[in-house]
Amino acid sequence: MAHLEVELVATDRKVWSGAASMVSAPAADGDIGILPGHAPLLAVLRPGVVRIHPREGSERTVRVGSGFLSVDTDRVTVVVDQVEDSGTVDVSAAARR
Repeated sequence: MAHLEVELVATDRKVWSGAASMVSAPAADGDIGILPGHAPLLAVLRPGVVRIHPREGSERTVRVGSGFLSVDTDRVTVVVDQVEDSGTVDVSAAARR
């Protein structure tokens, strides 16, 4: 089964990396979802919630500041200036911030 190799980093640390089936992120022009086989892409991110669906384990949800996301050959790199990494975030509360 195809998967994405994902790396989520903040300016000061690596937050998460591993295999995932999907990533969604708050792009400047609207939310974006990345699945295996996605076309190459470079997107500016606005503050919001990034969701990673690992191949194993539960969904990881983190609140992020601004940054960017790149996709190239089933490799997704998310670089942000801030991250609240609790493993799970209250999505409705994060959306109100």
